[in-house]
Amino acid sequence: MDAWSRLADTFLNWGYIAEVLPTMFSYGLLNTIVLALSSGLIGTFLGILLALMGISRNPVARWIARIYTDIFRGLPAVLLILVIGLGFGPLLKELTGIRSPYPLGILALSLMAAAYIGEIFRSGIQSVDKGQLEASRALGFGYGPSMRMIVVPQGIRRVLPALMNQFIALIKESSLVFTLGLMSRERELFQIGQDFAANNGNQSPLVAAAIFYLVLTIPLTHLVNYIDNRLRTGKEQKHEPDEAAAVIGKGAHA
Repeated sequence: MDAWSRLADTFLNWGYIAEVLPTMFSYGLLNTIVLALSSGLIGTFLGILLALMGISRNPVARWIARIYTDIFRGLPAVLLILVIGLGFGPLLKELTGIRSPYPLGILALSLMAAAYIGEIFRSGIQSVDKGQLEASRALGFGYGPSMRMIVVPQGIRRVLPALMNQFIALIKESSLVFTLGLMSRERELFQIGQDFAANNGNQSPLVAAAIFYLVLTIPLTHLVNYIDNRLRTGKEQKHEPDEAAAVIGKGAHA
């Protein structure tokens, strides 16, 4: 029983959780959302470019996309964040005077997300039936307009659930930015919990951070399932009564 009591006191001390909640609400939650959204948007833009390069007729473009994807998908996320954050930190300070590693954290997450999102887009585009491209070419569209207006939109629609899953992963991976030593008001949920845990010798603040992550990710997970189900089954069709059948029915009852 003592072991269970110690475990509960270590991870479920409500006094420490209540102490850390205001800080997490005031700026920790916002910083986590900003990190995930910013890197998600930049990563999506870069991912589309990588996907188009990956299916390009130009072999150089395909090789560049392939090498980029292999590197940024093959290295651990924390290593990429450290290399970009600490490696380019002095350069950023010299060029702009910015001392905060926050922009470099967003850059690292964006470059990493682009590699995964690019593969998602590429697989979605290549899953579109070739007949779609051939039909648009037969109608007089060039290769570029056919891809832009016919093939790519269909491919993006097919990979929406996978894109949402990648955004959920970004929310969790934003916790790794703490390795860059963010300034006090730039700390995200995990670093706030870690700092409180280190100061108090108790892990309950980390449990508070975990609850925030669950509040962010669980609704998105159910949204992914909803989108996936809707794309597979389509919208429900409302069956309107057949006017001809209605007329015949009236005649039969006359």
